[in-house]
Amino acid sequence: MSKVTYIPNPIDTSGIALPEGLAEVREKVAEHVHDVWSTGRIKEGWSYGETKDSDRKTNPCLVPYEELSDGEKEYDRNTAEETIKLLIALGYKIVR
Repeated sequence: MSKVTYIPNPIDTSGIALPEGLAEVREKVAEHVHDVWSTGRIKEGWSYGETKDSDRKTNPCLVPYEELSDGEKEYDRNTAEETIKLLIALGYKIVR
């Protein structure tokens, strides 16, 4: 398949509400997503920089999750929430 014709087709999770009590889990998953991303970038030679620069391999998001802007945190939260919803859509139950 050509990259030009790629049309993403995610599983529809719009009808799934995040179950009560999973907001804390969503936040922990979001932090984990950020840490995994950061670890990968650091292994590739990236470091913190005021601006993102692909040539210099710097990125302002290479900071602890707590120090991210609200917009960056929201990106990770969305990834976490959609992952949790996908698991539910696939029939999994999250229990503690």
